[in-house]
Amino acid sequence: MQSFGIRLADPRAGAASRRGGAGPSDHKAVTIDGVTVMVPVHTATAFDSPFTASTPDAQGVSEISCEGQKIGRISFPPQPHFYGLKTADGVPYSHIATLHGRDVLATTILQTCIRYQSRTKSCQFCAIGQSLAAGRTIAHKTPAQLAEVAKAAVELDGVKHMVMTTGTPPTDDRGAAVLCDSARAIKAAVNLPIQGQCEPPAADIWFERMRDAGIDSLGMHLEVVTPELRARIMPGKASVPVERYMTAFEAAVPVFGRGQVSTYILAGLGDTRETLLSISERLVAIGVYPFIVPFIPISGTPLEDHPSPSPDFMASVLEPLAQMLKNGGLASEKVKAGCAKCGACSALSTFEKLLKPVREAA
Repeated sequence: MQSFGIRLADPRAGAASRRGGAGPSDHKAVTIDGVTVMVPVHTATAFDSPFTASTPDAQGVSEISCEGQKIGRISFPPQPHFYGLKTADGVPYSHIATLHGRDVLATTILQTCIRYQSRTKSCQFCAIGQSLAAGRTIAHKTPAQLAEVAKAAVELDGVKHMVMTTGTPPTDDRGAAVLCDSARAIKAAVNLPIQGQCEPPAADIWFERMRDAGIDSLGMHLEVVTPELRARIMPGKASVPVERYMTAFEAAVPVFGRGQVSTYILAGLGDTRETLLSISERLVAIGVYPFIVPFIPISGTPLEDHPSPSPDFMASVLEPLAQMLKNGGLASEKVKAGCAKCGACSALSTFEKLLKPVREAA
């Protein structure tokens, strides 16, 4: 379903889906056998998907069919209570942060990015400016606004951890400074584990500053690995080379701990299976969790017609990656906060759980 998407008989079912913006967009949270995953519903592929979800019943449960044959039941997490509130300065809470999956609060602090100023330099898969242009968010969420919304999301909806990402500003810290300011305010208001996400800052001292501000885990996202692909698909971001990411990972892991630094990698944009597993082996050796997810095209971006990877391709990557993580002592369930802990955008955590437990010596 993550590769093909699903067609919804009732697009209004459950919590609102996301169009545009940063992170998983054109998706909807779906719960299958107790596991919540993000599934595309607004993409061109989803409109032609063999999977169809019926109108939910009174309990929010839908029948899922594949090519007309019923194959099971799914449900949609309900609209969170905090969406109905506004901040002290009158901004809807849903414009400040959104619910990802079942219990993860997510926000993009700066909804503008130096990489997005020109479509010739922007990441070709990114839609960070769409939700801002549509009036569904604001350009800069203040620390006070984020603290207010985070506290309400914990108290009203049982949110367990938070993801803070940001567009890259024109400063050498590459977003680390606004992450620090926001984390301090949130931690002063509520005890909530936080993942911060930004490009590698120019100076490694920012890793200690982020940790000291209250950020529990860190994401620095490669997205694409092969240099030639990076230059073509994400020309602005490719100005920070892969090797700078690797030195940044080596500096960040001793600060946050093994497994508390992660990177988001999009499978299906041209990196081969061998390339993805090779970089993952390097990352795991450093102590970085490589969160590999299937690429999902977002409407309105230059790659909106690019196909998602097949389920077979994803399985060929995720199965050996799960074993690699286990051998390296890393696991999604050990991550304190963030995308890897949530796991809804990839089946990787499920592959981890499918591994046979190691028998203890008699």
